[in-house]
Amino acid sequence: MTGETNERHEQTLVSIYRPRLLPLDASLLEPFKELCIFLTEVKNMIVYVEKKVLEDPAISGDENFGAITKKFCTFREDLDDISNRVDFIICLGGDGTLLYASSLFQESVPPVMAFHLGSLGFLTPFKFDTYQSQVTQIIEGNAAIVLRSRLVVRVLKENWEKKARMDEKGIILTNGDVESSRKAMQYQVLNEVVVDRGPSSYLSNVDLFLDGHLITTVQGDGVIVSTPTGSTAYAVAAGASMIHPNVPAIMITPICPHSLSFRPIVVPAGVELKIMLSRDARNTAWVSFDGRKRQEICHGDSITITTSCFPVPSICSRDPVNDWFESLAECLHWNVRKKQNYLSSEDEEF
Repeated sequence: MTGETNERHEQTLVSIYRPRLLPLDASLLEPFKELCIFLTEVKNMIVYVEKKVLEDPAISGDENFGAITKKFCTFREDLDDISNRVDFIICLGGDGTLLYASSLFQESVPPVMAFHLGSLGFLTPFKFDTYQSQVTQIIEGNAAIVLRSRLVVRVLKENWEKKARMDEKGIILTNGDVESSRKAMQYQVLNEVVVDRGPSSYLSNVDLFLDGHLITTVQGDGVIVSTPTGSTAYAVAAGASMIHPNVPAIMITPICPHSLSFRPIVVPAGVELKIMLSRDARNTAWVSFDGRKRQEICHGDSITITTSCFPVPSICSRDPVNDWFESLAECLHWNVRKKQNYLSSEDEEF
């Protein structure tokens, strides 16, 4: 959800749900309705809701809630730009919902307030039980913010097409020559860029450049390039260290490398990374961005990655440090161990 202020100083809220969560889960449906009623009726806010959400039978079939939905504004993913109309975002769900919300804003992102109603909840520090007091506090401007850096990723694809010519009889012939054209795509990524071997049984074989210099060739299942926020996601499962989101850095983590000495590394946030298929690679590679927009990478294609100028301002429940360590303890059970028993003075004698 996102909030916006107009000339009358009303605030606007947008409700964002991932399409894969539709139809709405029962555990999300009632909190969603309750929150929307509170925001529109009590707080006099303008609420934006993704059009697909309002088309869900659980919403459209509720006559009592229908009067509220008529006050909502709607938007469509990849079609409507709402970035300049909102003050802040409220997410109901898990970490994936926050990633989805991030993908809707390819430039400046409003502050995000994320309620934990999903599975893991590492990035969603707020509990829904006390949402009224928490939302009121945020509206009044009493909130700490952690700026979660994103990666701006540019994919340059080389399209090779055979040249054609026409003979005297009007028959189209090809002479074996090819011509190329380039197609560029750009993405904002909150967690990670993953380059892997896809369905192939061969090793992934990709060259990794840093500021124009070849630093290594990745031979294995692939490589993960992540933000500090993403260091606690796929990267940590692949053996990376966990980095606090306030640290300006990019994490590079190999996936099952065929080398005992290839360890994850941390590089400065300002560097430019480029990934390309090695010249002698036996197969293509596949790339995904926060688990979405998966596509094939062929010879001649390139993936350029650097830190974005548009971070995600994530609203803290307490403060950036305490929230992070609480998530480590509650979600990942970091350093959980049965405590060693106390040694008495009598035991010390032996």
